[in-house]
Amino acid sequence: MTVPARVLVVGAAASGLATVEALRRKGYAGGITVLGDEPHTPYDRPPLSKQVLSGQWEPARTALRTPEVLAGLDAEFVPGDAAIALDPATRTTRTVRTERGREHRADAIVIATGMRARVLPGQRDLSGVHVLRTLDDALALRQDLLTCARLVVVGEGVLGAEIAATARKLGLDVTMTGPQPAPMALQVGPLVSGLLAELHSEQGVRLRLGIGVVGLTGEHGRVAGVKLASGETLPADAAVVAIGASPATEWLADSGLRLDNGVVCDSRCRAADGIYAVGDVARWHHEGLGRLIRLENRTNATEQAQLVAGAILGEDRPYLPVPYFWTDQYDAKIQVHGMLPIGAEVDVVDGDVSARRFVARYRSDGVVTGVLGWNMPKQARLRRQEVVDAAAAVL
Repeated sequence: MTVPARVLVVGAAASGLATVEALRRKGYAGGITVLGDEPHTPYDRPPLSKQVLSGQWEPARTALRTPEVLAGLDAEFVPGDAAIALDPATRTTRTVRTERGREHRADAIVIATGMRARVLPGQRDLSGVHVLRTLDDALALRQDLLTCARLVVVGEGVLGAEIAATARKLGLDVTMTGPQPAPMALQVGPLVSGLLAELHSEQGVRLRLGIGVVGLTGEHGRVAGVKLASGETLPADAAVVAIGASPATEWLADSGLRLDNGVVCDSRCRAADGIYAVGDVARWHHEGLGRLIRLENRTNATEQAQLVAGAILGEDRPYLPVPYFWTDQYDAKIQVHGMLPIGAEVDVVDGDVSARRFVARYRSDGVVTGVLGWNMPKQARLRRQEVVDAAAAVL
């Protein structure tokens, strides 16, 4: 395999930066360009809904690397210039066009454009309605939280639950609403989501769950309420819409790549000859599961980047991660290793649920697929080996 003379990374968040760093660690000496659609240098997203939103951290603290470390990578970072098209027509050189009218050519392309937050109909017509995907989103939301009294969080997933917890700690009157019966029900199942519902209620969050949201109401151009399918309207001085996100692939519409809930890739995270995808936007074939999967978590951004860098340089191995994510809400620190399928059998293998300090094991058809630790990080990490062993048995 010929090592590419130039690599273009489209996306300057964690997965894009991790790809650049992995290439350099593996000895790649060619040219690297990194395109970013935001004006910022690479920063970490998990703190946005917690430390940044609460004011514990200044925005600068989210930076993943210092300017000196970035300069040491000998890569060209181009902030604030989003990619708008990819032309993979030639066999050896691919071209990406940007909003500013520039064309960047490279022998290998890494797509690391992440996700875009979903919005409600009419959301953009009202002030005071927020999403939280970027640093600027977090800062705008924080400004509203400092001046309003009532916040409605639309969405009961991980992000919505974290925002509700942070806002409640800031003293706001918080209501969480969404179609699922409890916070993070889709992510962790009924046992743990039921405990999260208890936790949020104890902290003063009003839960209006199991009901769909049909729209927003406004007064004088600003949000005034959130309308539920039941006919009820939840009063709001501000609202956060945390109903998930979609892979940022619209710029690839005419690229010829297969796009289906992300950039579809083989087990090496290769979308086409010389084109790879990494992070939230990548949907790759997992050889152990025998199907396409896509992961939205910080750990995957780093681990997948290592494999993609190796693939660019001629390594040939499938990407077979044990997924991992975490969330902090009030005094609860939850770590998840592996996958927690809907309908999985759950048993508590360490600790005590009543003490809110335990490890739960998830099994599907008798096979261990994941473990969850609630305030027991070390024990959960040890139990992770059961997930690894189960995965190895099916390969």
